[in-house]
Amino acid sequence: MVIDILLADDQELVRTALAALLELEDDFHVVATVGRGDEVVGAVERTRPMIALLDIEMPGMDGISAAIEVHRRYPACRIIILTTFGRPGYLRRAMESGASGFVVKDAPAATLAATIRSVAQGHTVVDPVLAGEALSIGQSPLSPRETEVLGACRYGASVAEVAARLCLSEGTVRNYLSSAIAKTGTHNRASALLRAEELGWLSSSP
Repeated sequence: MVIDILLADDQELVRTALAALLELEDDFHVVATVGRGDEVVGAVERTRPMIALLDIEMPGMDGISAAIEVHRRYPACRIIILTTFGRPGYLRRAMESGASGFVVKDAPAATLAATIRSVAQGHTVVDPVLAGEALSIGQSPLSPRETEVLGACRYGASVAEVAARLCLSEGTVRNYLSSAIAKTGTHNRASALLRAEELGWLSSSP
């Protein structure tokens, strides 16, 4: 059986190298590659792959959001999330999105190939240690608005800049940030952001 694969990764060098690596396998055929998350659904519609291998961090739409759309519209397409970071929160979100596999980019090539074949056969493949950690941390305690405000603070954005971007008052932004800091058990905005990112509680799209 030949496994048709769609590959989505925003780094061209990584995408090209990974596609070439997959094509070395006799039973793999890369039918499409895309560099943006918002191109994934259209590529799935055109090529109807058996497997969609999606990076988490992509412009336009993050991989988890793309996975949700693919799973909803094309449930026959099995999804594997590929990420640089093995964060428990990312794993939980990936599984909730309908993904059937979760692989970190520094895994051996043989592990990725085995995961693709296993998922194509209808199995779910998740690292047991990471799965245990994902279960232990539970759901994000942040509200949607707290998540949005905290995520908008990436790259050192000031309270005023966040307020303007989200059409909120500066006082409201400070209130959401104070709540997020308390819920993450940290002492300042930078620590709260780092903690939420480590646990995969924030969208990976800036």
